[in-house]
Amino acid sequence: MAGPYPEGVPTEDLSFVGSAGAHLSGVLHRPDGPVKGSVLLAHCFTCGKDLHTMTRLARGLAREGYVALRFDFTGLGASDGAFSETTVATNVADLSRAALVLIQRGYGPCALVGHSLGGAAVLLAAHRVKTASAVAVIAAPADTDHVHHLFADDIETIRSEGCAVVHIGGRPFPISDRFLDDLTRHRVLDRVAQLGRPLLVLHGPDDEVVPFEHALRIYEAADEPKRLVSLTGADHLLSDRTVADQALAAIVEWLDETT
Repeated sequence: MAGPYPEGVPTEDLSFVGSAGAHLSGVLHRPDGPVKGSVLLAHCFTCGKDLHTMTRLARGLAREGYVALRFDFTGLGASDGAFSETTVATNVADLSRAALVLIQRGYGPCALVGHSLGGAAVLLAAHRVKTASAVAVIAAPADTDHVHHLFADDIETIRSEGCAVVHIGGRPFPISDRFLDDLTRHRVLDRVAQLGRPLLVLHGPDDEVVPFEHALRIYEAADEPKRLVSLTGADHLLSDRTVADQALAAIVEWLDETT
């Protein structure tokens, strides 16, 4: 079924089963012409597939000849499941399920593009997605426990009660002690060193949520081929359309060169 998305890009709303058994909601953007390849997009922590960062990238990639799939992780957006039961590990597993959707539709191998904690998730997921041809991360943290700062004042309550509702970006989210424990288990830079695929790192030098130093650590841990792009004037969510277009252009150029 075609989705109500403008700018002349054919879309299809779809549903697939995620890692926890919940039905996940996605939107597939297809080029109106020859297909160069496919891209799987991963949104930021507590965000969703409909955030402007994801929709602009998906539409732009489709206009440039790439099939793009954006979806909501378990418990977020239009996807089923309980957010309180999710972790970075479940996000990584959801990405594997989403990549399988592209393969089943004949669009693999795919590139993985992740924003913020979604960037860390694609770095962790790449070794599980055997068809992943390249990876790009936008404003990604070099360690998953960086997100602790978003609910630092609530950690004691989460630990004592097992779960607590915290407010992130003005919205309530149930954060469990299981989520906290999982944050410390992942070694993002170790996975970067073992990536074995071309890596593009995009980051704003003035990002106040995830400092630019994280981009440098990710870049330095990676083997060639790799590229670091500084997005001048970017905030963490790439709110400025000019900056978003700059990021899109860099990703398309990288994919054209490496996939």
